[in-house]
Formats: sequence, structure tokens, C-alpha cells
Amino acid sequence: MSFSQRLEEPAYAVVCGASRGIGLALTEQLLARKDIAGVWAIARQASQAPELQALAARHGQRLHCLDVDVCDEQALTELSSQLRAAIPRIHLLLCTVGVLQQGAAKAEKGLAQLNLQGLLATFQVNSFAPILLLKHLLPLLRGQHPCTVAALSARVGSIGDNRLGGWYSYRASKAALNQLLHTASIELSRLNPNSCVLSLHPGTTDTELSKPFQGNVPAAQLFSPGYAAECLLTQVERHGPEQTGTFWGWDGQPIPW
Repeated sequence: MSFSQRLEEPAYAVVCGASRGIGLALTEQLLARKDIAGVWAIARQASQAPELQALAARHGQRLHCLDVDVCDEQALTELSSQLRAAIPRIHLLLCTVGVLQQGAAKAEKGLAQLNLQGLLATFQVNSFAPILLLKHLLPLLRGQHPCTVAALSARVGSIGDNRLGGWYSYRASKAALNQLLHTASIELSRLNPNSCVLSLHPGTTDTELSKPFQGNVPAAQLFSPGYAAECLLTQVERHGPEQTGTFWGWDGQPIPW
């Protein structure tokens, strides 16, 4: 049974990283669906993002833009309080935040380029922020209602599929995210038997994260954010409690841990 078929009421959706790239595309596509009651769009400057403002003008009260730094746990505590006051439950929680090379975070090619600051910066965004978001929104996910939690992982985070090396921090942070999500799926299944937690690989997408590394990517393998979002929502639709704690590519193929 698909996600939409399992719903017994219009769904409340939360998209983290909603101001640009895949997160923005997911927000737009969810708002176009009749089975979505409302979307809570989270980003550091969500209320000032022109694209989200344009969506708000079109969809009115179905879109709620919240300014939240998901790397700040106090901000996540406040977000939880806001959402618990506004909605009774969350049916769909999507987290698209990620960093590859920005500030202290680097796409290291070798061991000599590793440093603690870079490792911490990469893990903070790619591993810690998504799982802390899930921690703080857990009260809205527990129960009996259908709910799916999905975060963007990456194929390069697969240990079994790593044949090229490099990108130490990014690979390791995505592998850590996969383990965190898999572990959370076990706990959440006890708290809500109708829950599903997924790690999803969106493919190489034309976003700020991938721009410095697009030179060797064939045009046919570089996806638009809209196409990547469409594929990811297809995976959300296809997978349910029986597949909780699993890792999938945009094309519906399982990815080895």
C-alpha cells in the first residue's frame, strides 16, 4: 500500500532545508498535492527566501515558513514547541540539509587534507542535524498514524560501494547518518508501527553542493532539483513500514550499506 493510500486524513509535512535546491522543489511539489494539508518549510532564513515567499503568495496558509538553524539544538527545541502548538501530528518529515565543501567542510582527496575542524563541520550538518531534528520532532511522529521520515544520504556514503576513496568527511558523515537513521527506525517502529524511516540518494543534482564537482558529470546524469524531488517523493510513496530503516537510490534500487 502506498503512502498516500495509507493516509486517513490530509497530511502535515515538514521540509527541512526548504529554501533552495531539492528542499525547495519538494516543498513546491508537496503543495501541489491535494492530500497535503500544509507544509512547514524550515531553513535558516525561510521567511526571507524569495522563492518561498512566491509559493506563500500562491498557497496562502498551507505554507508556513519558519526560520530555524538546525545545527542549533536550542532552535530545534523551540521548533518542536511551535509545531506541537500548531499541528497534532507529522505525517511526512523530509530533511535535505547537507554540506560537501563550504567553510571548514572540505572534500578531501587524501589523508593529509583531513583536520578536526573540517570533520566536525561536515558531521554537524550531514549527520548530527538530521538526527537531532528527528529527536525533537519525535512527539509528533509517535502514535498510530502513517508517517515517513526521509533524509538525503548519498551513494558515496555506502561502505560496500566505496571503490574510489577520497571525500573522507563527506563519505563518513553520510555513513554515520545511515546508521543513525537505521537505529532510529527501530525505535520509531516501537513508538509508531505505521512509521517508515528512509535514507535516500537523490543522484547528482544541479545544486550549490555539487556545482564545483559537475565538470565530469554527463549531462544526462545531472538532475534538476525538480526531477530529483519527483524521484524522491516516488520512493516515499513506494516504501512503508516493511522497508523502514533502508537505503534507496532515486531510481528505486537498494544501495548497500
